[in-house]
Amino acid sequence: MLILLPPSEGKTPPSSGPVLDLAALSFPELTKTRTTVLAELIRQCRSDPDHAATLLGLGPKQSDDVGRNADLKREPCGPAIGVYTGVLFDALDYPTLSARARKRAREHVAISSALWGLLRPNDLIPAYRLSGSVTLPGIGTLAAAWKAPVSAVLAETPGLIVDLRSGTYVSLGPIPPSAADRAVSVRVLQERNGRRTVVSHHNKATKGRLLRALLESTLTPRTPAALLRALQKLDFQVEEAGTSVIGTHLDVIVDEP
Repeated sequence: MLILLPPSEGKTPPSSGPVLDLAALSFPELTKTRTTVLAELIRQCRSDPDHAATLLGLGPKQSDDVGRNADLKREPCGPAIGVYTGVLFDALDYPTLSARARKRAREHVAISSALWGLLRPNDLIPAYRLSGSVTLPGIGTLAAAWKAPVSAVLAETPGLIVDLRSGTYVSLGPIPPSAADRAVSVRVLQERNGRRTVVSHHNKATKGRLLRALLESTLTPRTPAALLRALQKLDFQVEEAGTSVIGTHLDVIVDEP
C-alpha cells in the first residue's frame, strides 16, 4: 500500500542537521528531475531575489524564504515529516504515533513535493518554499516537469495506492492508467442542512485523522473495496462515489461542527 500525501506550504526549518544529499533520498528514479528543479530554484533566488519572491508568490515579510531557497544546498536538513507543518500534519501528529504506526508510515506513506517529487517521511530535507503551481523560467510548469517521472514511479510501485493529495499535487504525478484498478482518491465533504460541500480545513484535518487511524490499526487493505471497509471499521462515514480513469473515488462525510 502506498498512501500519497500533499505537502504543506508552511515548513519548520531544522535548527541543525546534515546538508542535503540528493542521492540519499527515496525514489532515486526522481534524482535527475530533483537536480534540475533544485538548480533552477536556487538560480532564480540568487540572481534576483525580488523577482523570485514574485515568481514564488511570496510577500515582503517572506524574504527569508527566498534567502533560504538560495542557499538550500547548505541549509540544515531534518526528516520530511517534521519539516512539513500544517493542518493535515497537525492532525496526523506523527511524533505521538506508536512505534509500530511510525514504522508503517515509513513503509507506506509518500509525501508529494514540487521540489522533490515524492518523499518518504524520514527523508532528510531542508525547509524551502516552492508551490506546485509555480512556473520556473528555465523549466516551465512544475506539473510538466514532474508528471512523467512521478507517474512512472506510481506505475512501478505495487499494491493499493491511496491518494490523499490536493489537485495541484495530483497534477504533478497523476495516477497512471495501468494503476487505476488499484488506486483510490479520497474526498472529504462536510454535511450541513442536508447539503454536502468541500471545505478545505475539514478536508485536511480529516485526512490527517484518517491516516493516523489507518496507521495505528492493523489493517492493510489491498483493494479499493477493502479500503472502504477498513475506513468504515475505523468509524469513518465513507461512501463510494464512482470510478474513473484514475481509479475509485471515496467520499468521507463529516458533520457540521
